[in-house]
Amino acid sequence: MTEILKQKILDVCDQKIAQKGDNVGLSFYAFFKNKNDTPELLMEAATWWIKTHQLDHFEKAVKIKNMVELKSN
Repeated sequence: MTEILKQKILDVCDQKIAQKGDNVGLSFYAFFKNKNDTPELLMEAATWWIKTHQLDHFEKAVKIKNMVELKSN
C-alpha cells in the first residue's frame, strides 16, 4: 500500500469516527470524492479492499484503521 493511500485511509477513518463514533461503517469509496480524479489510487484501494482482504462492501472504520496501522508496523 502506498503511503498516500495509507494516509488517506487513516485520515478518513479518524474523521468518520470523530463525527459518528466507533460504530460507523464505510466503504472504500469513502476515501474518494464523487469524481474519479485519481483512478490509480481508487484501483489500489479497491484491490486492497476487495481482492486482497475480501472485505464486505461496508466495514467498521475502526476495523479498517486497525488493519492499516497493523500492516505498517
